Amino acid sequence: MLLSTWLTALRRYLGVTIVGHLAWEVAQIPLYTIWTDGTIGEIAFAIAHCTGGDVLIALASLTGALVLAGAPRWPSVGFRRVAALTLIFGASYTVSSEWFNVSVRGSWAYAPSMPTLPPLGTGLTPLLQWIVIPSIALVAVSRVANPRPRPIAKIDAG
Repeated sequence: MLLSTWLTALRRYLGVTIVGHLAWEVAQIPLYTIWTDGTIGEIAFAIAHCTGGDVLIALASLTGALVLAGAPRWPSVGFRRVAALTLIFGASYTVSSEWFNVSVRGSWAYAPSMPTLPPLGTGLTPLLQWIVIPSIALVAVSRVANPRPRPIAKIDAG
């Protein structure tokens, strides 16, 4: 049962992560200069590439959190510690990566419509992405540990 719970939890996390980050990348691409400067192929590649990177960051964040704070019976035991660390790791990486790739390397650039946060000028939507999508994925995982009871069908004898 323990292996089944872990596998189900990881599968849910990964499934929600892939779908969520893909949808978010598609929605936020107009906030980057590639939206106006890139070709359709470049935009499609950027969405696929960024989604793939998001999935790897999400898995690394969860794995690091599990190594540091996971319990053998996770997600039934120690869920909140792992969830908090997962969010901290993902958001921290995002802030540093966005700053480095926009301000230092120039790998990509924000459109004027991208809201940014001081002091590093990190884009707001990438940071929100790393709060919202992992939170939704972790809620899906929590349902593995604490499934909702199913209502019992009422049989009418009359």
